[in-house]
Amino acid sequence: MIKCILFILIFMIAVFLLSGCETSSGPSGSGGTAVTHNWYYLIQGYYLMSVKFANANTAYAVGVDGIILKTTNGGNTWLPQNSGTLNQLSAVSFSDANTGTIVGASGTILRTTDGGVNWTAQTSGTTNGLLGVSFTDANNGTAVGASGTILRTTNGGTNWTAQTSGTGEYLQDVCFTDANNGIAVGSFGTIIRTTNGGTNWITQTSGTTNHLFGVSFTNANNGTVVGFSGTILRTTNGGTNWTAQTSGTSNHLTGVSFTDENNGTAVGLMSTILRTTNGGATWIAQPIGIVTDLFKVSFANANNGIAVGFNGTVLTTTNGGSDWTEKPASGTANRLYSVCFVDVNNATAVGVNGTIIHTTNGGTIWTAQSSGTTNDLFDVTFTDVNTGTVVGASGTILRTTNGGSTWTTQTSGTTSYLRGVSFTDANTGTAVGASGTILRTTNGGNTWIAQSSGTTYYLYGVSFTDANKGTVVGGSTILRTTNGGSTWTTQTNGTTSYLCGVSFTDANNGTAVGTSGTILHTTNGGATWTAQTSGTVSDLYGVSFADNINGTAVGDQGVILQTTDGGNTWNSKTDGMSYVLWKVSFVNKEKGIAVGDRGVIWLYK
Repeated sequence: MIKCILFILIFMIAVFLLSGCETSSGPSGSGGTAVTHNWYYLIQGYYLMSVKFANANTAYAVGVDGIILKTTNGGNTWLPQNSGTLNQLSAVSFSDANTGTIVGASGTILRTTDGGVNWTAQTSGTTNGLLGVSFTDANNGTAVGASGTILRTTNGGTNWTAQTSGTGEYLQDVCFTDANNGIAVGSFGTIIRTTNGGTNWITQTSGTTNHLFGVSFTNANNGTVVGFSGTILRTTNGGTNWTAQTSGTSNHLTGVSFTDENNGTAVGLMSTILRTTNGGATWIAQPIGIVTDLFKVSFANANNGIAVGFNGTVLTTTNGGSDWTEKPASGTANRLYSVCFVDVNNATAVGVNGTIIHTTNGGTIWTAQSSGTTNDLFDVTFTDVNTGTVVGASGTILRTTNGGSTWTTQTSGTTSYLRGVSFTDANTGTAVGASGTILRTTNGGNTWIAQSSGTTYYLYGVSFTDANKGTVVGGSTILRTTNGGSTWTTQTNGTTSYLCGVSFTDANNGTAVGTSGTILHTTNGGATWTAQTSGTVSDLYGVSFADNINGTAVGDQGVILQTTDGGNTWNSKTDGMSYVLWKVSFVNKEKGIAVGDRGVIWLYK
């Protein structure tokens, strides 16, 4: 039982940021100069468990739900990679910018030889959780984990061989300085040493029973170990003797990185970062200005480092930690169903369990708002920075007039799930949902009146261009009104696909998207709908046009489609993680946001 509790504790503790992904050239700037616009990935609210520099600029971070992130500019921007697993990934080691190994839960081992373009699962021969990994070159590596597990490879992971560790404790981290010399650390002060590539592991006397979580050696003799209650241990003779150093903190330390015998950094819980420039003779606390738990740290040299941790926290420094810069995160790992960009600075996203997050700086930083409900929220619309409406499960309608500082529940008069909402001004709006439900308000939601849709289809999307003219989609149905919903007319659309999203830029020009890559376009208010070639069979759930020619659609498998010619051609990209994207919102042709599963947020700018 003690070990079970410890295992859970260890995983809790050991358990965008923007990343540029150039996809297309955007609109022309002044004088006809092409302006490149990119999609940027924002780290969602996941635990990031480990980070490792592969060279001076390239680093990789890994975490829960199989997340892998890569930077090629020292941590300023990051790109997600597809791991092919949802298992927690606990540690990463690269021998060069392209060749690396990741380990994680249930014996997971992943390998890449192309910088993460492709990750291949390897056979570990164990179902024990793997918590640490160290490679000294492309072939020679060691992984450690639960119940004293040690695995060794001499051929880049083609074969992994179990070694006898001599302990049943959880091994949290491992560091090799060459193919032969390595140290592993773990629970209850465990330190074990090998000088022959793991053929024999010898227990060393640590002098502590505190759990040890991080180890860093700069050569076969000089190393530092960190752990619970501010523990820092130092050796200059390969671990024959370990000396306790004064950390100045009782916070748990979870990671450590030295770039030479003198310069090192340790991180831990409660925003702890400690720095030494004299081999640990003195450790100085470095402030970071935020409250978070940090799990691991990696330095490329004495100045450039990255620390990662709780809720997607990423910190970078270029001056040895004198200053640490936080990289933005969405602050949630919840599914986000919808987003509304009201101007270039202000946007709101909503999702499961009453999630509402808000940005006032164009999507770089998001702050959670209190919705007052645990119902799933499916759509959001704002008419100005203050006035907005959210709809959701069980007839939920929420209203704000102060930018989301407070949200007030309105009486919808229905228990049907509401999936779409559109307002054309502060007072006039329409909500749609299950069983053909259409609701209308002309007083900002003080009263909602049911309208007759003439269908029992589940209605998913609605778009009004003025108080009278609007279009609703759901099932294979498209409904149109020109009198504010007093009457709704079914339009012929020529598809049997389910339609999930719709966007009109004026009374005539609109686009609807749906399952199996369906895209329909109209230039006459829906009198005729024309199928467009999307180039994908993925289901499309959301669409947003900034004007009559510039539009974006998102959907299953992280697909993002963009057009700059009204849909005559659609260019495709995927988000690198294959998570569903549910909605997209563009405030103009140069700035947009897409949201989806696991708190995924993509920014276009």
